[in-house]
Amino acid sequence: MSADSADPRAVFPQALRDILARPPREATAVERCEMCGTDIPAEHGHVVNIAARTLLCVCRPCYLLFVTRGAAGGRFLSVPERYAALPGVSLDASAWEELEIPVGIACIFHNSALGRTVALYPSPAGATESVLSLDAWPAIVRAHPELDALLPDVEALLVRRQAGSLECYVVPIDACYELVGRLRLEWRGFQGGADAWRSVDAFFARVRARAGIASVAEAR
Repeated sequence: MSADSADPRAVFPQALRDILARPPREATAVERCEMCGTDIPAEHGHVVNIAARTLLCVCRPCYLLFVTRGAAGGRFLSVPERYAALPGVSLDASAWEELEIPVGIACIFHNSALGRTVALYPSPAGATESVLSLDAWPAIVRAHPELDALLPDVEALLVRRQAGSLECYVVPIDACYELVGRLRLEWRGFQGGADAWRSVDAFFARVRARAGIASVAEAR
């Protein structure tokens, strides 16, 4: 791993640490907006605290306050709900090696607090966040200009590379934290275990459905 990469030990983004640290709620507990305190449903939006790198569960009115970058002095930004397949994106073995991502699943996004593009991915030690090479990612964006439309801090490129297949999607950043947090809880041994990979398959099936894609073959 290059000097530009984070410590490969369990390096947890603050948003993921917050999610995992939350105590389990009883079934009858009411979830509340973390901004105004009003009751919110199980399905709700999120707002990113950009400087603190945390995700806040919010009600719809609070969500709408921060849909435009620059609101509240640029401190907060609502996570969009866009899911889109990117079948035209091609990342061969050489390009993947240049990104220095040692696994086949990663979320790549621009972190404004760092001023850099980073990759978030699962590892046997937990979640790892690595700063990408200053050369590798810009070269990929030049080859695939659609990637330049990813919104900093709140949208990510979700990539899954398997033998003979590549899936690339635009997803909300909270979906990435959901995936990595789920794997953190279910990972067993060095390879992850059957339960973890079944969870990954189910997660990508939901992403395909949200992106309007019916199958892996259609996503290629």
